[in-house]
Amino acid sequence: MSDDQGYDLSQFKATYFEECAELLASAEEILSRIHDGSGTVEDLNAVFRCVHSIKGGAGAFAFDELVHFAHVFETTMDALRSGRADLSTHVADLLVRGNDVLGDFVRAAQEGVALPADHGADVLAQMAAIPDGNAPATTKPATATAAPKPAAEPPAPEDNGFKTYSISFLPTLAMLRTGNDPLLMIRELAALGDLDVKVDRSKLPPLTEMDPQASYLSWTFTLITDRDKSSIADVFEFVEGDTATITITELQPEVEGDGWGLFATAPAAAEAAPAPTGGAVEGDGWGLFEPLPAANTAAAAPQPAKAVPTPAPTQAAAAGGPVHTASIRVDLDKVDRLVNMVGELVITQAMLGQQASGFSVESHPELIQGLQELSHHTRELQESVMAIRAQPVKALFSKAPRLVRDLSTKLGKQARLVMSGENTEVDKTVIEQLSDPLTHLIRNALDHGLETPEERIAVGKPAEGTIHLGAEHRSGRIVIEITDDGRGIDRKRVLEKAIEKGLVERGQSLSDEQIDMLIFAPGFSTASAVSDVSGRGVGMDVVRKNIQDVGGRVVVQSTPGAGSRFILSLPLTLAVMDGMLVAIGGHRYVLPLTNIVESLRPAAHQARTLVDVGDVLTLRGEYIRLIPLHSLFGIHNAITDPTRGLVVVVETEGGDRVGLLVDELLGQQQVVIKSLDANFRPVEGISAATILGDGRVALILDVGAIRAMGERLTAQEPCATPTAAE
Repeated sequence: MSDDQGYDLSQFKATYFEECAELLASAEEILSRIHDGSGTVEDLNAVFRCVHSIKGGAGAFAFDELVHFAHVFETTMDALRSGRADLSTHVADLLVRGNDVLGDFVRAAQEGVALPADHGADVLAQMAAIPDGNAPATTKPATATAAPKPAAEPPAPEDNGFKTYSISFLPTLAMLRTGNDPLLMIRELAALGDLDVKVDRSKLPPLTEMDPQASYLSWTFTLITDRDKSSIADVFEFVEGDTATITITELQPEVEGDGWGLFATAPAAAEAAPAPTGGAVEGDGWGLFEPLPAANTAAAAPQPAKAVPTPAPTQAAAAGGPVHTASIRVDLDKVDRLVNMVGELVITQAMLGQQASGFSVESHPELIQGLQELSHHTRELQESVMAIRAQPVKALFSKAPRLVRDLSTKLGKQARLVMSGENTEVDKTVIEQLSDPLTHLIRNALDHGLETPEERIAVGKPAEGTIHLGAEHRSGRIVIEITDDGRGIDRKRVLEKAIEKGLVERGQSLSDEQIDMLIFAPGFSTASAVSDVSGRGVGMDVVRKNIQDVGGRVVVQSTPGAGSRFILSLPLTLAVMDGMLVAIGGHRYVLPLTNIVESLRPAAHQARTLVDVGDVLTLRGEYIRLIPLHSLFGIHNAITDPTRGLVVVVETEGGDRVGLLVDELLGQQQVVIKSLDANFRPVEGISAATILGDGRVALILDVGAIRAMGERLTAQEPCATPTAAE
């Protein structure tokens, strides 16, 4: 089927390209193991299946260039997994490049553009030149010359590796509607060996009653091949199950006569299958247009003598039938709409709870119980919907080994990548925003962080540097760390460059942390020359912007001579969160519950002011910076005396604790996160907004940004951005 025949294939194509993206990512991850020498034969089989699946779908949509390249790639993989070709370092490099070119053809097909005629030609030629990689499947392998055995002991026919299979292919009426073309599958079978085709047209209705989208034909094939049963099953992987019934039976030769089956006695006339009435195959050569057989032999196909009986359905399934997984592919927009509706449901539930706050359990027991159950079910629904969007960061991390390998080779450095926490799950939207930041951070670690092997040896380090990429859940957020054991940040050079670019005034005193954060300034770079790796000053700026766009923060920790550590702290979801509602003057704000350590009303001796530090709180022998939120946001009529208000102790991603002065705590509740950037404008100290049960808007506080604002407030530096009270 094709689009020009009046069928809408857009939905099938969209699903196909989604599967291609997953298959290409999986193949890249597996090829990375193969390239590193840790791959197995099963890894070769897995890459073969990925390429084969991409090729099968491409054939259904007539993406000829993609089919051609995938076919050569598939043939090469088959030669490697069967041992007909050796897996050398050169071949492993070629497979990685081949996967890249395969991705190029997939993207070109998806976008409807044509690649240059010679695109990937060098890779294609090298793949075809792999020993036996382009040999026809029907070519018998060469046999070594040996002395003939005695006549009484002739070689068994199985020694040549060729087997005979009987294959029954019974499509359902709806198979063609799924975009599958039986001719493509028959051609793939023919590529595996010597194929004999018999077609059953007994269910073909009169032309006037025929449905052009229905499949009325079925086939029986006899295939002589050196491939195994799984290779034959791969041909039908797109249709086996709901759209077709496939039975594959290996036929055994008759063991009579000489005892080796070489001169087996012909079957008796009574056992022989009726000969086809149509004579030789006519028409297209696939048995589609052969003369109709007689009625009593319509469904009969010639059977070899004493063939192995067809297994029962349960046996066939156990021997390699389709494995059904309890999963379904859903368009992400539909999930987003579901998330939004759950958010609105949370707001409605909060509104009902607000309206019923004046009722007592004694006066309205059923109402109060119903609202409590609604709150419980709403939370469970929200958690279930969030789980649908959650994905492991493994798909994101899988690109890192290739990046480290290619870039370290280009830079002349030796680097080893260590990954951990790949199965840590996070919201898909967050994952999508992490691709560019991780790429830039890894490139930065390789280019600016790790030294050359000679430099490392000179300072007593091993020649090979180490980059660690890890992910974990911490305090209700996902934390991703990129650590290297390189030279660390040269703060003197960074400060000089910042002064040169006008980012810092000469003579201005900055802490080590403030100097480290200068590398995220737009256009900032310490590279002496612009290259294709770095020097334009856009990479780290992209890192900070993308992380901030999803409500996250990036922290830098660097030790000169020992290395650097970049910590990305991100929300698990961008939809709903648990928060504590606080009052400051006549305004209400939400503090993320995961940041709160404790709350207290300090005694007079606990609150004091220190020179060059400002207001602090003494708590169990520790000094904690006290930040008056009313001063940051310019709020009047707020409590200014800590002993009369409340101090909420919160913890930042870096582990530091600060105390936030508020008037009172209004209670804990689940809130729906609304982007402030998309609906209003960025406000320093505020990460997002939410709608409360009474319809009023409350701002969600950004603890990390508030800590930085508090430090500037102590130093009497005015804020240039809009305040949260404006």
